[in-house]
Amino acid sequence: MSEIRTIGVTTGGGDCPGLNAVIRAVTRSAILQHGWRVIGIPDGFDGVIFPERSFELTLASVSNILSWGGTILGTTNRGNPFQYKEERDGQTILHDVSAEVIENSAKMGIDALVIIGGDGTQKIALEFHRRGLKVVGVPKTIDNDLSATEVTFGFDTALHTATDALDKLFTTAESHHRVMVLEVMGRDAGWIALESGLAGGAQVILIPEIPFNIDNVCRCIAEREQSGYRFTIAVVAEGLKLPPELQAMAEQEGRSGRAGQVGNTIGDAIARVSGKEVRVTVLGHLQRGGSPSPFDRILSTRFGVAAVDLLAQGCFGHMVCLRSGDIHSVPIADAVGVMKVVDPQGRMVRTARAIGVCFGDK
Repeated sequence: MSEIRTIGVTTGGGDCPGLNAVIRAVTRSAILQHGWRVIGIPDGFDGVIFPERSFELTLASVSNILSWGGTILGTTNRGNPFQYKEERDGQTILHDVSAEVIENSAKMGIDALVIIGGDGTQKIALEFHRRGLKVVGVPKTIDNDLSATEVTFGFDTALHTATDALDKLFTTAESHHRVMVLEVMGRDAGWIALESGLAGGAQVILIPEIPFNIDNVCRCIAEREQSGYRFTIAVVAEGLKLPPELQAMAEQEGRSGRAGQVGNTIGDAIARVSGKEVRVTVLGHLQRGGSPSPFDRILSTRFGVAAVDLLAQGCFGHMVCLRSGDIHSVPIADAVGVMKVVDPQGRMVRTARAIGVCFGDK
């Protein structure tokens, strides 16, 4: 059993629904079960680099935050203490301030840290664990691409948001006989695109894991039209790998092919090849915001309590995870660096193909 009196909790990387539910669960469980103090560390590790920014979390301060989106602690995806960015004379300089984080944690009386974040944040947690800091991790990403856990909190809410958008686009696409392209998040993995596409009845789903050809997509649209369907819904993941001809077209039009621009490149290509009227919607950060779904509130609460349990057991350097519906833990070293991507031959893709979904590969 570990000797802990005070813990810190921080959120790193992009925000997502459910972060406040984890913070609440960590705080309430630590105080009510163990009598520990809980220090909220704002903006990733900035609250330890600059300890005057941190503050104590109490039962009162986490009251009523279960349903809130975002994080009351704030977050950043540019706060890596091992490569901390500072601007000097118009230049960006990288510093390793990890020793300050460890030293300041001790000065603040923090015995262990709960670090909530995705792959990048958990890699930082692992480095601190290797340097002697007592940490446990909680996996977070709407992309659902961490291999050590079946589901990450935030994904279900993002999926609801994307599916709701598809439901709305369906009616206007059908009314105006248009092709509607919806770009959703998914930098390395196409889970949001695939599952929202299935849930929202999309006819075309384009994801990073399956190479596509725009002619195949337009053939699908033409075949639908020949069958009497004068509209098509296409879901596109932001991390889509464009074929060379579309990449060249994007560069000519001043688009980088990055998130927020991929959907428009696909829409323009479909319009050019098919002659159909196309409209593009980029869902963007709407997927990150808003109140978490009941599933995400419950999963976040379970993760938060489990993280405190790991600290109480002295099981440092581990990350909580969901497997077969139960909460487990895995060494952080085994949880990072390997993305959970969509299997092109997997059951979900086979299900989609069986009902006629086009992935643009044939």
